[in-house]
Amino acid sequence: MSISKRVEDARKAFEKGDLQASAQAHDLARIRHGHRERHGGASHQYIGDMVYGGLDGIITTFAVVSGVAGADLGAHIVLILGLANLFADGFSMATGAYLSSRSEQEYYDRERQREAWEVEHFPEAERAELKEIYLARGYSEDNAERLVEAHTSSPERWVDAMMIDELGLLPDERKPILSAAATLVAFVLAGAMPLVVYLLGLIFPISPGVAFPISLALSAAALFGLGAAKVLVTGLKPLRSGIEMLLVGGLAAGVAYAVGALLKNVGG
Repeated sequence: MSISKRVEDARKAFEKGDLQASAQAHDLARIRHGHRERHGGASHQYIGDMVYGGLDGIITTFAVVSGVAGADLGAHIVLILGLANLFADGFSMATGAYLSSRSEQEYYDRERQREAWEVEHFPEAERAELKEIYLARGYSEDNAERLVEAHTSSPERWVDAMMIDELGLLPDERKPILSAAATLVAFVLAGAMPLVVYLLGLIFPISPGVAFPISLALSAAALFGLGAAKVLVTGLKPLRSGIEMLLVGGLAAGVAYAVGALLKNVGG
């Protein structure tokens, strides 16, 4: 049983207040077995990018659709503005995800190089820093000394301890280009949902009075689905998460619709 599955079981047991299930999740044999396995496949690292990219795609695209529908500008304007927004914002988000991930990794690497240099040139000072950190956390003098000895027994482990305990930094193992790709694909696929009925309207005549409610229903279903899927990242309850995202997306769409209707009246 992998560590990720054991943690998920422990989380569910905690939410239900199930002491027996929690004890099973913390079975010593299961813990030892889980730590011997390779766990948390590479795809898990990009779930957050996909979920949040998809959510942003639906909300922003449907906000455009709502604004145009509120202004009663026609299906062709919905498609022009919707598709332009879909790909422009999707590319912008992907670029932001790439630059953010790369910047964080560069910062981590730079700090790790500095810590490795300090460990090599000022070992006593670095040991003293670690000890002070553990003492500040409430460890006794003896226990703090033992922790320092354990962490400084290997240069690699020593630098790891400095990165985590002193700087609070953990490595981000995601590849920036894959993070950007996951964000872009999720944004475009999910963000296209509000436009599906208008794209079909190019082949089959669909009146605007019918197209917008269908787009609304498709967007609501996609919002709820992705909001529920967000539990893969947050660990919250699917129903609550789905309803929450549906309300947030609905609020954004309502504001966009109202602004569109207002501008229509202002324009005469």
